[in-house]
Amino acid sequence: MVRLTMDLIIRGTSGYAKKKRDESSQHFIKRLTHLYLEDRNIEEVSDDLTLCRNLMVLYIYDNKLTKIPNLNGNGNLTHLYMQNNQITKMEGLNALQKLTKLYLGGNCISVLEGMDKLSFLQELHMENQKLPTGEKLLFDPRTLIALSRSLQMFDVSGNGIDSIYDLQCLQLLTQFTANDNLLSNMKELAVVLGSWPHLWRIDLAGNPLSHKAKYRDRIIIMAPSLEMMDGKEITDTAKKFLQNWQASREAAKRKHELGHQNGSSYAHIAATGNGIERRLTGAAKCLGNDVPGYIMPALPRKQFQEVLARSTSHPNSGQSNHKSYSEISSHPRYLDTSSVAYQDSTESETISTQSSAIPGHKLSVIKMGSDFAHGDNTEPS
Repeated sequence: MVRLTMDLIIRGTSGYAKKKRDESSQHFIKRLTHLYLEDRNIEEVSDDLTLCRNLMVLYIYDNKLTKIPNLNGNGNLTHLYMQNNQITKMEGLNALQKLTKLYLGGNCISVLEGMDKLSFLQELHMENQKLPTGEKLLFDPRTLIALSRSLQMFDVSGNGIDSIYDLQCLQLLTQFTANDNLLSNMKELAVVLGSWPHLWRIDLAGNPLSHKAKYRDRIIIMAPSLEMMDGKEITDTAKKFLQNWQASREAAKRKHELGHQNGSSYAHIAATGNGIERRLTGAAKCLGNDVPGYIMPALPRKQFQEVLARSTSHPNSGQSNHKSYSEISSHPRYLDTSSVAYQDSTESETISTQSSAIPGHKLSVIKMGSDFAHGDNTEPS
C-alpha cells in the first residue's frame, strides 16, 4: 500500500519549486502552491498534506483512493483533480470554500452531495461513475441549490441518468455535458433548457433522444443561445433558418386554430338560424296560408282556447279568412302557449292586452305583414 507522506509530497513538486539547502521540509511544503501526485498508486493520504497551507492546485488523479483525503488545512485550494480513483462518497469538501474546479469523474460515487458551502465552484466533472448495474447518479437538492449560485460547467456523462428535471435551478450554466445516459423526454428537455438562458454548449450524444427525428434542429430551437452541440458548431445561418421556420410554423398553427374556432361559431349560428327557419316554415305549412299569425307554444290547451276566443273581440280580427280556432288549437305543435300573435292584412301595429282568463300572463298580439302569413320565412321585426 502506497501512503502519501512528506517525502512523497516534496518529490511531487515536479521541479517547479526547489527546496533550499538550509530550508526545513515543513517550511518548504508550506509555500507550495501546486502539487503533482497523479498516478502514484496512492491508497491513503496522511495528515502531512494539511501542512500545505498555500496549496492552490492539487493533482491526485489516477490513484487508488477510496475516500476524499482530509483537506481541512487546505482552504486555499481552487483546483482539485481526483478523477479515476475509487472514491465512494463525497465528504470533507465544505472546507474548500475557494474551490472553483472539481474533478471527480471515474470514481464510484452514487450521490452528488456534501458541497453546500462551495459558493465559488464553477466547474464540476462527475462523468462515468462506476456504479452497479441499474443504478444511476442521484442529486442532493441542497447541494444543487448551493451550486446554482455559481456553477457554469457540469459534466454528468455515462451515469445512467434518465431525467435532468432537478437541474433546472442551475440557471448560470454555460456548458452541459450528459453523453451516454438514458435521456429520452424531449418535452422535459425543453423545460430545462428554457431555464438555462446562458447555455452556449451542450453534448447529449448517446442518449435515446439523440435518435429522434430532427433531434439537432429541435434542440437548437429550444435553446437559442447555443453555439456548439455534440462537438459541432452551430452557424448563425443555420440558427436563423431554424428560427424563421419555427416562427412560420407557429403562425400557421395559430391561423388554423383561429379558423377552427371561427368555423365552429359560424356553424353554431347557422344551425340555430336554420332551426328557427324550419320551425317558422313548419308552422306556416301546418296552418295554411290563412294563418292569423305566428303562435308561440307554452300554455295548456284550455287556456290557449280561451285566449283565442277572447282575441276575436279585436275589431280587425277578420274571422272570415281564418281557420277555426278549434282546428288550430288541436294541432300538436301548439298545445301550450304563453302568448299569441295574429295577422291583420291592413295594420302593422303591435297590441298587448291583459287576459283576465290567464292571471299573471300578458297576451301579445303582433300584427305582421301578409308575406309572412302566406309562407314567407322572414321573421317579424
